[in-house]
This record gives sequence, structure tokens and C-alpha cells, in this order.
Amino acid sequence: MASYKPVVVQSFPKLGEKITQDTLYWKNYKTPVQIKEFGAVNKIDFSPIPPHNYAVTASSRIHIYGRYSQEPIKTFSRFKDAAYCATYRDDGKLLVAGSEEGVVRLFDIHGRAALRQYDGHTKAVHVVDFLSDKYRIVSGADDYTSKLWDIPSATEIVSYSEHMDYVRCGCTSKLNTDLFVTGSYDHTVKVFDVRTEKSVMTVEHGQPVESVLLFPSGGLLVSAGGRYVKVWDILKGGQLLVSLKNHHKTVTCLCLSSSGQRLLSGSLDRHVKVYSTASYKVVHSFDYAASILSLALAPEDETIVVGMTNGVLNVRNRKHEESKERFPKKKRPGYRTFVKGRNYMPKQEDFFVSKPVRSHLKKYDKLLKSFQVTKALDVVLEARNRTPEITVAVMQELNRRGTLQNALAGRDETQLSVLLAFLIRYVVEPRFAPMLIKVAEMIIDIYLPVVGQSAVIDKQFLRLQEIIEKEIDYQAELLEVLGMMDTLFATMTKKKATSLEENKTNGILRVLEQATSN
Repeated sequence: MASYKPVVVQSFPKLGEKITQDTLYWKNYKTPVQIKEFGAVNKIDFSPIPPHNYAVTASSRIHIYGRYSQEPIKTFSRFKDAAYCATYRDDGKLLVAGSEEGVVRLFDIHGRAALRQYDGHTKAVHVVDFLSDKYRIVSGADDYTSKLWDIPSATEIVSYSEHMDYVRCGCTSKLNTDLFVTGSYDHTVKVFDVRTEKSVMTVEHGQPVESVLLFPSGGLLVSAGGRYVKVWDILKGGQLLVSLKNHHKTVTCLCLSSSGQRLLSGSLDRHVKVYSTASYKVVHSFDYAASILSLALAPEDETIVVGMTNGVLNVRNRKHEESKERFPKKKRPGYRTFVKGRNYMPKQEDFFVSKPVRSHLKKYDKLLKSFQVTKALDVVLEARNRTPEITVAVMQELNRRGTLQNALAGRDETQLSVLLAFLIRYVVEPRFAPMLIKVAEMIIDIYLPVVGQSAVIDKQFLRLQEIIEKEIDYQAELLEVLGMMDTLFATMTKKKATSLEENKTNGILRVLEQATSN
């Protein structure tokens, strides 16, 4: 009796991910560290001086986390209600934060109590930042105003009331000590010069603005709101350069890489997109477990920290090549050990012992070997989501044996539902379509008399019909497009005259010339 031959599973080429320099760079992070905060993380800011600790604003507290320990080394909790937007000064010595009660507080990072308190806003202050001269603070609030404060005297210098809705984001210029930008829920982004009484530039974003960012050069401005990220040229009077729509939900935060060549955006769709600032195309994407509210990158992109709506802080640290060489390599056998005896020729008196190779059959192969065709099909359908290739290979083997119809017949509602779900998912895949269409036809022939007895099965049959009709429409449209393209290509190609045709025409011309001369 011939031995049983296992089912041959056809292998299909895989479309692997395109590996680029950006893929290698942004994937070179360790497993993330998860830190649970007391509430949604609305702001993360890295200290500009080593060791680059970072301030996390969540609920009514501000935690300063150690860059490497990932433990809170300091906490500011003198807030009656929620705290917002804790931001470092350029020298890393002071920290400013807004609050729900409309007060702006200034902290010394080595102290606990507030150094200064700035009262003037009537509603929650969501935006605070230092001007680059280090002696003035900008704030924006839900009372539609933006204010400028003097740090030493704790007095208000100027107030702007040009926005018509909440001011929820802002940033300051690192080059110009008098320039700052605010974004509002009135869909506008305004550029202010503190030496003037009104804004010097206004751009219309078209959606409630959640975040704004100035490039280090000061010439480009980025705004985020709704599903859009827009880049504006300030030097050309606020001209729109590009509008990006790569997120499925509201974009909440923006960040630049240390080189300024990559722009990062975080969104409520739980993704962080990395754009090239040269082409503004997405070069990489990070996935997270919850909606993203805040995002920050450490200097040299050594650490990426993301704050989410569920209060979880996700911290990824970059891998270093030095850590790979920390442990000495184990001494392995030399090459000669493996090739020893490879070219040995057995002599006449030698006795050759062959080691029997034991083959282990898969569960479906064992069932097929014992002719249990229905059970074999049930086994491969259980793993339908992971291995559709094996399921289709078993169906092809049953079809070859002529027992496919027997394996499909005699099923109850649950078994038939599993089979139909597999067909609905994979029937239009080009790899499996020829076999699965035949299976679908057999199922319709077998179970047509009992249609209408189960609402679940009837719904699946209708869904299968809808998918196949839609695929037929797609194929018809593609054929029409192919016909159009063929027509275009035919009109574009010019018929070139051959040398033989050229000789013929020259000969005719000569005959005509001789005739006219005579």
C-alpha cells in the first residue's frame, strides 16, 4: 500500500513592507514603558538642558520625570482644578503652567511653591509659553483673549481680544523676541508682534485649531485642526503651501524632530504620523492603544513620549549599538567541525546506517488519511483568520478526490455560518477566488431548498451576493478603463516609415520628375 502524501499548501509571494532609512530609524526604539497618570495627559515638554527631564501635565498635577529612570522626581500639585500646558523656559530653570481657574503660575524647578501668580483671565488658561527673551510670558484662555505678562513685576503688559472663540494653542518664535502665534476654535491662526496693538497676520485653517508650530527658521507655520495639518509660508504673507489629510480623526498635537527634517502629528485615531518636511509625505507611522492628546521628542530623537486620553504615558527610548556588544560572544565550533567527513567515500567493507526520518502529519492530514472529510474541513475552518491558504488547499484536495460536495453537505446552522463567513471574507481575493467560487456554487445548490429557515444564514447569503456583485462591477469598470488606456496608447504611438517605404517614395518621385521634364 502506498504511503499517504500530505496536502500540498500552495505558497504565494508576500508583499513585504518597503524598508527605507526612515523605517529603520523610527523602528529603532526599545519596547515602550507605560506609566499611568491621574488623568488625560494634555502636555509633555522636555527640558532644554541635560539630562533632559520632561514635564507631564495631567489632571491637577505636573510631574517631572527622570529621563532614564522614568520615575517622577518632582511634583507640582498646588492647583485647585486641572492644570494645563506646563512649559520649560529655554534655560530649564523655570516652568510656567495654566489652570482651569484662569490663573497662570510660574515655578522654580528646584522649589515647590509658585514663584509668581498672574491673575487676569476670567476662564481656563490652556496656552502658556515664554518669549525668547526669557523675561515675558504669553498666555491664551477660554475668555477669547491672549495676554503678555512681565515675569519680574508679575504685571500684564498687553492684552489681545481678536479671537472669537476659545484660544487653545500657541507658540513663540525662537528667533524674534517679540513674535508669538495663537490658534483658536474660531478656525483662525493669528501672528502677533507685541510692539503693535493688533495681530500682524491671520490665516484661516477651516477647522477648530488644536495645535500650532513654528519652524526653527521662523519662515514656516504649521497648524493642526480637524483631520488637517496645514503648512503656511509666513514670508509670503501666510500663503498655504500644503494641506495634509492623513488622519481619520482630529489631529491634536504637533512636534518637530531634532533635525527639523521630520514633522510628527498625533491624533485621536491613535496614530502618530511622521512626515518628511521636504516632500510632506508620510514616511512612517506609530500605532497606540488609545487616542493621543500630546506628543514630545527628546533632543537627538533619543526618546519619544506620547500622552493619551486614558491617562497612560507611553515612553520609547532609542536602542544603542553599544548595548549589543556588552556581553562577549560565545565561542562557537570552527568551520572545520561542520565540514568534517563531508567528502568521505565509503569503502566496500563499510556498513552504511541510514537514520529513518519520521514525518509528523498535521491534524487535517490525519483526518484526510482516515477519510473523515467533513471533520478535516471543520479543523481548517477553525483557523480561518490566520491560515486561509491551508483551508483552500484542503478544499482543493477534497475537490481532487471528488468528495468536496460530501464535506460541504449535512451541516447545521453554526457550521454553515462559519463556512459562509470564510467565503464572505476571502471569495474576492485573487489567490483563492477560482476555488472559493466553485465552493460557493456547491453550497447554493446543496442548501437552496432550506433557504428561509434561518435569519442568520439568509443574511450571510445576501452579504455574499452583495460582495460578488460589487466585485463584478469593479471588474467591469476596470475593463472600461483598460479599453480607454488602450485607445490612448494607440493614438500616442506614431507609425514610423521603414527604409523600404522611403525608397519606394523616392523612386516614384524620380519617375514623376523624369515625366515632367520630357
